[in-house]
Amino acid sequence: MKKRILLDWGLRLAVFIVAVGLWEFFVSTSQNFLLPRFTDVASGLFRLLFFEARFWEALYISNQALILGFAISVVLGIPLGLLAGRFRWMDRVLNPYVGALLTMPVAPLIPIVIIALGLGIAARVFIVVLFAFVFITVNTRAGVRGVEASLIEMAKSFGASEGQIWRRIVIPGAMPAIFAGMRIGLGRAVTGMVMVELILVASGLGRLLLEFSGRMQSDLVFATVLAVIIEALALLAGMQALEKRITRWAPDISIG
Repeated sequence: MKKRILLDWGLRLAVFIVAVGLWEFFVSTSQNFLLPRFTDVASGLFRLLFFEARFWEALYISNQALILGFAISVVLGIPLGLLAGRFRWMDRVLNPYVGALLTMPVAPLIPIVIIALGLGIAARVFIVVLFAFVFITVNTRAGVRGVEASLIEMAKSFGASEGQIWRRIVIPGAMPAIFAGMRIGLGRAVTGMVMVELILVASGLGRLLLEFSGRMQSDLVFATVLAVIIEALALLAGMQALEKRITRWAPDISIG
């Protein structure tokens, strides 16, 4: 077990070193003076984390919309996905709206949302919900539909109530797909958080990115993006750890 963990981290480190080497090589051979070296980006990230109080203020502002929007997406998306997966009439009702949200680009809706809700946190939260909600719903529905019908029929034959079927079969069986949808939704929520702040609502991390871009401080632009990526990876890792803890019963069919 310990050897496998060391091997995994060794491979990750090797990929990271290769990526950094390619980055440095491309910058050294490029004529684009605005493209920073990785060492400059790392230095900029260090400055942001330890010497730039505005970064933490911006991170707090952005995370307000991220946390609220993602929480609302989970609270709405999981129950609707469960109902759509279990009851066909609910699936028929939700299907056109879910399909529209899946296929329609969210970015053109941002100006409409700003007109309707203003420039405050409500608009930013709503955009995050639009980005994340539908993926949580769709994956939850797929998880419920993936539960073996024979298990439900067997439970009914032994006199199980609908509530017991939900608690013992449907929800546990759909849990891996629910967490997959939450991970996708979280990634989309981060995208929505940054996009709305860049396009219309100049606040939080988006405001910092616009400010650094206007000053031609490309090292700080890349450093801010890197900070967002690191935060997103940390959140996803935490969710994956929670998934492993809750779904310990799920069989691991992966190899290697």
